[in-house]
Amino acid sequence: MYGIHDEFPQLPGLRYLNHAAVAPWPRRAVLAVKRFAEQNARVGARDYADWLLVEHRLRERLTRLLNAPSCDDIALVKSTSQALSFVAFGLDWHAGDQVVISNEEFPSNRVVWEALEPQGVEVIKVDLSYAPEASLLNACGPRTRLLSISAVQYASGLRLDLQRLGHGCQQRGVLFCVDAIQQLGALPFDAQACQCAFAMADGHKWLLGPEGLGVFYCRSDLRAQLELHEYGWHMLEHHSDYLRQDWQPAHSARRFECGSPNMLGAMALEASLSLLEEVGMIEVGKAVQARVQWLFDGLATVPGVTLHSPIDPARRAGIVTFSLAGWNNQALFQRLRSEQVICAQRGAGIRLSPHFYSEAGVIEETLSLLHQLATG
Repeated sequence: MYGIHDEFPQLPGLRYLNHAAVAPWPRRAVLAVKRFAEQNARVGARDYADWLLVEHRLRERLTRLLNAPSCDDIALVKSTSQALSFVAFGLDWHAGDQVVISNEEFPSNRVVWEALEPQGVEVIKVDLSYAPEASLLNACGPRTRLLSISAVQYASGLRLDLQRLGHGCQQRGVLFCVDAIQQLGALPFDAQACQCAFAMADGHKWLLGPEGLGVFYCRSDLRAQLELHEYGWHMLEHHSDYLRQDWQPAHSARRFECGSPNMLGAMALEASLSLLEEVGMIEVGKAVQARVQWLFDGLATVPGVTLHSPIDPARRAGIVTFSLAGWNNQALFQRLRSEQVICAQRGAGIRLSPHFYSEAGVIEETLSLLHQLATG
């Protein structure tokens, strides 16, 4: 039996610190896809019923991961952006309605709301630099229909208090939508505890899965309130009865899945989530935060480093963003990449994002390299 670190047989010398962008697959996901491809080549879809069992397990794992009340609350979607679009273009808006977001959002959680402006919907962008939860809630007035926020801001790594926001939204009669892509898989997430109406995330970051498959949580009392704009056989209540002439959308969140499922993606993501479940999200979260603290402590000793991520551990998830005096961010990014430090240029600097399995050598070698670059 191989161990956790054997799940990630990365190239010698590679320092992979880019899970906030696109994560490597664990070994079990690679093997699951390989088995699926080989089976498909040999017997095609003869065993399609077995594929559906894997997809069902994936829904169950996602239900547990989000602490959703039921698998019926979970839809498998192409992306976070698609799920956000289901909400934005599903709600019945009126001229003068407001949506509150932050001024730090990734385009997915900004453009989709700005696209409603021709309908007379106003987008309020809140500065998060001071008392972020209070600032967001104070921006919610009598015309506010929805507050949409990233659980963790993609550039700074700022983590929001979702329970406080959810409680505040409920008191104000405001729908609460959470872009969970930078938290789900890195730290525990609880859709019920934060009282969110909607939550969504892609599989290719902290969930260690492929691009092209994500999750959309929609609270049960709100599903029928979202007008549908995509139709097909798979989203029907009686989707296996092909001869039936009368039809209605599925009562479950499958109503948002218009066509054939992404079975290839499901094979990989289900396997990846099995690893996170084996380790346990509490332990995953502790390991991620320990590695982030390690980076914070090490960067603090590098001359000329400016940290752009929160100092308070309660405000962090898996992201550390910094800049280095004397270095242009783009030049520093390219130099780090040439040394096999895989990271990203985001916001005010360079973003590092280790996962729970990231080894000591990866972090220590990265910090040592930055010392060398700082001291010339």
